Amino acid sequence: MQCMWYELASGESYFRQGDLGRALKKFLAVEKHYADITEDQFDFHSYCLRKMTLRAYVEMLKFQDRLHSHAYFHKAAAGAIRCYLKFYDSPVNSPAEEEDNTSKTPSQKKKMKKQRKAERAKKEAEEKNEESSASGNSKFGKRHIKPVDPDPYGEKLLKTEDPLSEATKYLKLLQKNSPDSLETQLLSFEVNMRKQKILLAFQAVKQLLRLDVENPDSHRCLIKFFHKVGSMPAPVTDAEKLVWSVLEAERPSISQLQEKTLSEANKVFLGKHEDSLMHRVAVAEMLFTLDPTEKPEAVKLIEDSSNKVVPTNGAVGPVMEWKLKDCVVVHKLLDKVLIDQDAALRWKVRCAEYFPYSTYFEGGCSSAVHNSLNVNGGASHPEISQSENALVSNGKLEAFK
Repeated sequence: MQCMWYELASGESYFRQGDLGRALKKFLAVEKHYADITEDQFDFHSYCLRKMTLRAYVEMLKFQDRLHSHAYFHKAAAGAIRCYLKFYDSPVNSPAEEEDNTSKTPSQKKKMKKQRKAERAKKEAEEKNEESSASGNSKFGKRHIKPVDPDPYGEKLLKTEDPLSEATKYLKLLQKNSPDSLETQLLSFEVNMRKQKILLAFQAVKQLLRLDVENPDSHRCLIKFFHKVGSMPAPVTDAEKLVWSVLEAERPSISQLQEKTLSEANKVFLGKHEDSLMHRVAVAEMLFTLDPTEKPEAVKLIEDSSNKVVPTNGAVGPVMEWKLKDCVVVHKLLDKVLIDQDAALRWKVRCAEYFPYSTYFEGGCSSAVHNSLNVNGGASHPEISQSENALVSNGKLEAFK
């Protein structure tokens, strides 16, 4: 049974938790389903020609042509690429490397050695139990043994020596089958920038501008690219000089940068999208990238954003413009990129009011707050009791009187 939506949701969950091994395992499992579908079609070729069912054969060929453009495959390939990129940016150390880490004290190293020894003993015991169960026979014959996954946590998948080459393998499939997807071009930009493939990264930037010039990610990639190029040393080899000549010839064709510096282009973009949270965040991030001394101004630009009510039809209550996933991205930007813990805390408190059921922001009605209250002895909380009363009355006519 191939329940791909569950595997994708599970992979996204593991990715958010930072468990790259399990996330990658789920994403690659979906990719394997499509590889199996492709292999299963080989038997159909000879069958159709033998039975002369040419209409079904042509439909099968058309289906095969667009197989890898399916939304599930796109999500799986994009998720795998993001896992490889994150692993490239922050590789996971092996136990031996962690032991050799000079920051650990001798007592910590000794404790880690004992833990690994206990884990090895437990693993050996499990393997012996599996062998004994496999050799056992029932009175009806050999027992049906469920195949054991040799890598349940995806640790072997993270032992790749070149994660960028693995990411490129799936990126080529996306570029071939989903070239008009904004996410495909974003991933192409991220991969090629890490591989120092300047022209390929510039090609991705041009595709982003073609698909959606006003998208905040398109603006972010544009500014990042030319800021990176501007900070590179002068070309020395003939190949480097050729790359620079191409960039110098192509830059005037980009309307956003015509007779403007990167800072001026950033301000112009802000003027067009002052009311959008994610556009303001993109401008703030690029402001900090271009000049780290502008960090207070970047934080202020984000915090001055206002959450407006969106007009909707049939909604019981007011619907706010901001989305939970966008606010989570903003919080991570303040915490990890701008490295402003106070601003991140203020943003978390602010979003907890907008999203009271969010466990990430620990809203007043979220399970995180309920669990903490239960652990602390079930202390009463007026906001929670009020929300519970509202939930009890939900669906009754008296609630609307």
